[in-house]
Amino acid sequence: CCVKYGVTSQYVLGLEVVLASGEVLRTGRRTVKGVAGYDLTRLIVGSEGTLGVITQATLGLRPAVPLPLTLAAVFASTSAAGAAVSAIVASGAVPALLEIVDRVHLRAIEAFRPMGLDTGAAALLLAQCDTGPQAAADLAALAAICTGAGATEVVQADDATESAMLLEARRLAYPAMERLGTVIVDDVAVPRSRLADLLDGVERIGIDCAVTVGVIGHAGDGNMHPNIVVPHGDEAALLRARAAFDAIMRLGLDLGGTVTGEHGVGLLKRDWLATEIGTVGVRISQAVRAAFDPAGILNPDKVI
Repeated sequence: CCVKYGVTSQYVLGLEVVLASGEVLRTGRRTVKGVAGYDLTRLIVGSEGTLGVITQATLGLRPAVPLPLTLAAVFASTSAAGAAVSAIVASGAVPALLEIVDRVHLRAIEAFRPMGLDTGAAALLLAQCDTGPQAAADLAALAAICTGAGATEVVQADDATESAMLLEARRLAYPAMERLGTVIVDDVAVPRSRLADLLDGVERIGIDCAVTVGVIGHAGDGNMHPNIVVPHGDEAALLRARAAFDAIMRLGLDLGGTVTGEHGVGLLKRDWLATEIGTVGVRISQAVRAAFDPAGILNPDKVI
């Protein structure tokens, strides 16, 4: 739903934060507009626990939306699926959801819970519209775009029950892959115009590293989740998976993207963050952290 409604940080209006010193910091304001001082709210929201302990959050709310209608479009090539995403964005349409499932996941899902998925397809694109009485017409417009981009099959739901059935494949993606082994869930974001390049690149990386890796993700904002499978107890496969992980990080950056769209940096991507933001970015980030937590007691060794 990020494609239409944004991410959590956009709805955080204010925070109460306990600092490393024990002092309590309150951020945000109750006015519609306000630019006094630095935006400490957004800074702390994205800090992964390294700047303080959040004890209270004030959130903006939205009215409940009507039940959405869902569309599923099948593509024989990643380039056609990517073209459909680009065309949807260019049209000005704002679906409530726009997700993509690649061939590796389609095959895993069908083996896990047979539902008639086209396991020979390169990608499945799922879209939703939640515009009430206008939803069917909006969905039909998306269907026409997908057909024009080369979809081999497009299915539109007529009601909420059918919509839930069409979306079931996306919900089963992770448990289906988990049956194959331990799953390393990656998280990169690229410009939406480079989605096909990312999908194709990840497929090549899987072949080169001799690991099973597939991609699902939020096509509407370019945030993809390559899932790398490591068979249980296979230490050699774990080493190959780590190599694949690093290759995917490099690919994401080379495509003009970022090493994390939503999951954060933690420890696993700390070195890759430094690669992305550069030495000046690292130095400034370290200075900010030191100002909040001179002794380094908050989530030590993470992020920076």
